[in-house]
Amino acid sequence: MISSLIAGSLRVATGALARWHGCGPELRQRIYFANHTSNLDGPLLWASLPTPLRVRTRMVAAHDYWSVGKLRPWLAQRVFNAVLIERKKPTAECNPLNTMLEAMGDDHSLIIFPEGGRQASPEPEPFKAGLYHLAKRRPDVELVPVWMENLNRILPKGEILPAPLLGSLVFGTPVRLEEGETKVDFLNRARESVICLRGTCG
Repeated sequence: MISSLIAGSLRVATGALARWHGCGPELRQRIYFANHTSNLDGPLLWASLPTPLRVRTRMVAAHDYWSVGKLRPWLAQRVFNAVLIERKKPTAECNPLNTMLEAMGDDHSLIIFPEGGRQASPEPEPFKAGLYHLAKRRPDVELVPVWMENLNRILPKGEILPAPLLGSLVFGTPVRLEEGETKVDFLNRARESVICLRGTCG
């Protein structure tokens, strides 16, 4: 009940509608990967999924951000069922890749941001290697690119309350790691698959 209320509130606050251009909202294991400009990105992408998909989709988020205070940990654990990863000083015991693979199991999808953090540039920064390693370890899972528009203006860095603006997001055609494809080529192709969705935002 609480998760549904918060998901609805996020959609209303941002005015965002999900557009599915390259695939449909199918109930299958996926990794949704998107550009990252705002702390709203993960929650809104999660909120934009239909309920049957949302309950099986976990947002991957920074442990150092979502474990501070009382509200963020509660949201991360009780609402978003987030996968918190160590992004600053990963060790063999807290390897983000292993944490994500374990969190997926056989049922769950993930939301990740391959740039590794929020960016202020108009286009996504080069993707980090995590998406490649996930694609290599889980070739059975669809990798769905997502472009998120205007979220950095609705909730800029350092702000708490969202501005009264409209956002949008578009789900694109799934990509896969091709046989023999190098890490660099795959990551460049995955990044382009996100950028090319920008023109389809309404």
